[in-house]
Amino acid sequence: MTLLGIDIGGTGIKGAPVNVETGELVAERFRIPTPQPALPESVADVVAQIADHFKYKGPTGITFPAVVKEGTIKTAANVDASWIGVQAEELFAKHVGGPVTMINDADAAGIAEMRFGAGRDRKGIVIMLTLGTGIGSAIFLDGKLLPNSEFGHLKIRGQDAEKRASEKVREDKDLSWKQWAKRLSEFLNELERLFSPDLFIIGGGISKKADKFIPHLKLDTDLEVVSAQMRNEAGIIGAAHSVSQR
Repeated sequence: MTLLGIDIGGTGIKGAPVNVETGELVAERFRIPTPQPALPESVADVVAQIADHFKYKGPTGITFPAVVKEGTIKTAANVDASWIGVQAEELFAKHVGGPVTMINDADAAGIAEMRFGAGRDRKGIVIMLTLGTGIGSAIFLDGKLLPNSEFGHLKIRGQDAEKRASEKVREDKDLSWKQWAKRLSEFLNELERLFSPDLFIIGGGISKKADKFIPHLKLDTDLEVVSAQMRNEAGIIGAAHSVSQR
């Protein structure tokens, strides 16, 4: 079965049709810069352009960087406040010409990794973290998702973790990989104390550079930390797969 997945990010909106049995993209992904300001109607117009690019009218999975409940956007930590309360499934369905399944972006990436990537066949508690502009999170127990975890807002030294250990913070503060790994270690150790996970998966664009920071992590236990395997396609794949499970 082939379904369209669309991943809405702060700088770009990208999508592709996905074989949801294998997790493979069946066409090259198509990306359009995120409109600024990223208001609901303007983002919906871009989503429509992506669907039109693939001449697609069927069920579509779409990620969004916020808490999503029953298709409605509930938070706006890293997006325009006008999104709060928007029934996004209805909004996007009008633009793509078919039913839409909305899912938190980190949850979608986590689903892709658990189904096809670094978490495949893993039991126990797995935490996926996407490090980018902020920190997204997804937590699984024996492969089952607990949706809308927001671990990036966990307080570390009086600040949201994403204000200390996101990829954007590393770039903005010009931190060395070792300096940044120390901050990330504090965050992982706190999550370990709270949830006792069996595996951490580090995703987001930074996962391509895992060899630069994972060796510098100083964890309180021998907890396994691995880089994500699906890279920048994870959100697209997870979004499409979520439609097939609905």
